[in-house]
Amino acid sequence: MTCTAVHLTLGRHEQATVVRVTGELNPRSYPVVRDGLLKIATDAPEGLVADIRDLVIGDPSLVSVFSLVAMRIGDWPGIPFTVVAGPGHQSLLSRHVVDRYLPVRADLAAATAALDHPVRRRCERVFPCAEGTSARIREFVTAKLAEWDVSELAEDARLIATELAENVLRHTASQPKLRLELRRGVCTVAVADQDARPAMLLERLSPFAPGMGLKLVAQIARTWGCSRSWAGGKVVWAVLLSLPGTAGDRPAG
Repeated sequence: MTCTAVHLTLGRHEQATVVRVTGELNPRSYPVVRDGLLKIATDAPEGLVADIRDLVIGDPSLVSVFSLVAMRIGDWPGIPFTVVAGPGHQSLLSRHVVDRYLPVRADLAAATAALDHPVRRRCERVFPCAEGTSARIREFVTAKLAEWDVSELAEDARLIATELAENVLRHTASQPKLRLELRRGVCTVAVADQDARPAMLLERLSPFAPGMGLKLVAQIARTWGCSRSWAGGKVVWAVLLSLPGTAGDRPAG
């Protein structure tokens, strides 16, 4: 009987999140592997390793799923990604140029060592569903970006954080969880909630409607998106770029 299911099992090695992928990669299981890795990546801040040594490749062309995942997480969460593969799989990945998009290694230790770890500043805070939350979020963002010496991003980051948090407060029963990250001059503002419904970019029906809308987020940010979380719910994120030569490009002191 042909195996059609895949299983993703989470583990840790050093500081990286490791996903052991087993079963068979075929057209039916392809989206499970793709979506599963993308969901796990939303909360793997130090790096992600996919161990596919025990994965049966039913359709060789589908190994492109690992290239796709590498490209999708390049903007956010912007973490390093590697694959552990046996000799046969390594040859297959090379033939389909997957190894041009991410490191492919023979064992877990080598894969973890190949992860690129840029200097990263990161903080998270959960805010209450209460009056005054938006003001507290703006104060938090202002203080944190000043601490990181990228105050030139504070105005845009405040607008984005406020809009994303107000969407959570307005449309879900969750407390907004704000995440700020800075790496290599790339600043990410992300807000997570426990509602799996995706954020939608809609036009405001009236200029007097509350909130500035995701349209403004899309206009301000270099890129933005909505990602499902492995633990449930979603994360809406937006990326800003600091000016060349600012502290966002320099190692933390």
